Amino acid sequence: MGVLKLTKHNERKEIEFELDYLATLTTKERFEMMFEKSRRQARLLKRNGRRKTTEVIKRK
Repeated sequence: MGVLKLTKHNERKEIEFELDYLATLTTKERFEMMFEKSRRQARLLKRNGRRKTTEVIKRK
């Protein structure tokens, strides 16, 4: 995979670059990447004490 280097911020080119990269991946590779990012996010949330189960609040 190449590296995108821009002298100025250009969101359109960044998006095009990302989409071109994703188009080269197989469906399996995309799902593996998605699952890995989900696992990484869950680890970060757990490590920072933010991954808690939802609570049921009873209203009167």
